[in-house]
Amino acid sequence: MINQFQHKPFLAIGICFFLIVNNLSAQQIPDGYTLTWSDEFEHDGVPNKANWMFENGFVRNKELQWYQSENAECKNGLLVIEARREKKPNPNFEMNSEDWRKSREVINYTSSSLKTKGLQSFQYGIIEVRAKIKTKTGLWPAIWTLGNEGNWPANGECDIMEYYKNQILANFAWGTKNLQQPKWDGKKIPLSNFNDPAFEDKFHVWKLEWTEHYMRIYLDGEMLNEVMLENTVNASDGKNPFQQPHYLLLNLAIGSNGGDPSNTKFPSSYEIDYVRVYQSN
Repeated sequence: MINQFQHKPFLAIGICFFLIVNNLSAQQIPDGYTLTWSDEFEHDGVPNKANWMFENGFVRNKELQWYQSENAECKNGLLVIEARREKKPNPNFEMNSEDWRKSREVINYTSSSLKTKGLQSFQYGIIEVRAKIKTKTGLWPAIWTLGNEGNWPANGECDIMEYYKNQILANFAWGTKNLQQPKWDGKKIPLSNFNDPAFEDKFHVWKLEWTEHYMRIYLDGEMLNEVMLENTVNASDGKNPFQQPHYLLLNLAIGSNGGDPSNTKFPSSYEIDYVRVYQSN
């Protein structure tokens, strides 16, 4: 197994050993693996800047929310991302602009998106995220990864978790000959399949198992989707985007694929208990 986990070594190692000593009772380390990095969100306040950076503004998919750092904080051992309905002027507004990011005069919703790009990345191993999501119309929470090198979709995307419109999604995407068109291997599982009316009131564990040969996505131990890496070579450049380090994103989007949030009560929170990365011994 290749271990290409990238971080600021002394700080990250110190944090890891502190977490291992103080959280052994709470962790179930998979057989044959070692915990190489985690964020347990144990301190109150701003998320650890050694691990996370924020996206800002209107970013992708013509979503309704304006991303800003003010909507995310650590408290009571959780990272809490809060979606809000609030009106603000769009600082990037340009009259008659054809760019959707600039053509909106008013911001109607705000939220946060955090990523480890340039700070923490990994190749192969297991990533586990314990989180609680709200399943209301208009909300689109996600746990996902992108490859460090290349432009989307040729850098590879793995959606460990997406939720919208009463579905849990588990997806992989990579490049085709059309540089803007991804090849998708996706699964959409109706929320009703989990037979749990209280699903949104509970924490659940999403897991990605990633080897040189395959990637598998699990929810509470149940495999949702699997892709063999022999099939994920980009048609555009002949590279395999899942055989390079990836970074992690945690975000709560509003609208677009999430649907119309007009009748949804805000604020609405997406709570993350921990993020843990294990790699093979």
